[in-house]
Amino acid sequence: MSRVAIFTDSASDFDPADADAEGITIVPLLVTFGADTFRAGVDLSTEAFWERMVAPDAPFPKTAASSPGDFKDAYEAAFEAGAEAIISIHVAGTLSGTIKSAQVARDMLPDREIHVVDSQGASMGEGILARMGVELAADGRPAAEIAETLEARARDIRIYLTLETLEYLKKGGRISGPQAAIGTLLSVKPIIRVEDGIIETVDKVRTRTKARDRMIELITERPVERLAILHTMSPDIEAFRDEVARRAGLDPEDVTITLVGASVGPHVGPGCVGAAVLYRP
Repeated sequence: MSRVAIFTDSASDFDPADADAEGITIVPLLVTFGADTFRAGVDLSTEAFWERMVAPDAPFPKTAASSPGDFKDAYEAAFEAGAEAIISIHVAGTLSGTIKSAQVARDMLPDREIHVVDSQGASMGEGILARMGVELAADGRPAAEIAETLEARARDIRIYLTLETLEYLKKGGRISGPQAAIGTLLSVKPIIRVEDGIIETVDKVRTRTKARDRMIELITERPVERLAILHTMSPDIEAFRDEVARRAGLDPEDVTITLVGASVGPHVGPGCVGAAVLYRP
C-alpha cells in the first residue's frame, strides 16, 4: 500500500465513488443557490446540482473555495490513517482561490510532507493528474518526485469545451462582458480552451454539429496520451466519445465520460461538450 496520499478538489469533477475506489481524497468546494450553501459532491450531487441549475427562476449559483481549515482537517486525517506524505492537486490558481487554501493548510503543518500542485486547469484536467499521481505512488515513487512529475505534465494538459453561450462564463466573472457579447450577437457556438490556467476563445462556429467537428480537430491535432470526455447534460455524448477516441487512436472503453459538476458547471452552463486532454510530451 502506498504511503503517499493523493488529494484533489471537487472542481476535478471526479465522481465521489470513483475517487474513493481509486484512493483519491476530494476536498469539496462550496456552491450557493440563494440562501442555500452546499459542499459540492457531498451535500449536493452532480445530478441534483443540474436539477437546480436549470430550474425555472433558479438563482444563479455562486462558487467558493474550501477553507484552509477544511484542508488542514483532511490532511491530518490522512496522516492519522497512515499516510507519510500528501500530493494535493488543485484547480488552477488563476481560476479559483482553492489552491491558496491548500497552501495555507500545508504551511499550518510544517512538520508534514505536503506538496501542492497547480493543475493549470480544472475538471478532469485535475483528474487525469490525480490518477497519474496514484499510479506513480503505487510504483513506489517518492512524493517529491511525484509532485515534480505532475507539475511538469500539467503543461501538457488542455481542456476544450464548446458552449451554448459565453453568458455563464461572464456571470461567473471568468471573461468580460464584451467578450461574451460578441458570441451572443453573432449567435455562434464558442469553443474555449483552458491552457496554462488561462481561458481563451479559440473559435466561433455557427452550428452545434460544426462546433463539435471543429473541436474534435482541435483535440486531436497533437498525439494524445490520455483523454476524458466532459459534458453538461449534453445528448449523444457516447457517440461523441467514440468519435474523439477513434480520431485520437484510443480505445473508447479507455476514455471516461464525466458529467461536469457543481464547482465548474455554473461557469459553463448546460449543453456544453468537450474534453480534458493530456498530450504526449
